[in-house]
Amino acid sequence: MNTEKIIVSNIKCGGCVATIKNELLKLDGIVEVEIEGNTVSVSSESIDSLVIIQKLEAIGYPKVS
Repeated sequence: MNTEKIIVSNIKCGGCVATIKNELLKLDGIVEVEIEGNTVSVSSESIDSLVIIQKLEAIGYPKVS
C-alpha cells in the first residue's frame, strides 16, 4: 500500500476534516487529515496524486506549494 501526504490550505475545524474525508473516500483508500499540520494523507494500492490534488482544490483545500 502506498501513501501520498499532501500539505493543503484552509483546514480549520472538524467540519473541514469531515468534508475532505467524505470526498476523498470516494476515490477508494484510507484517508487521514490533521488540522494542526494542514496535512492530508491518502493510503491506497493505486494512488494518483494528481487526482487527489485536483479533488482537494475543487472542494476548497488547495495544495501548498
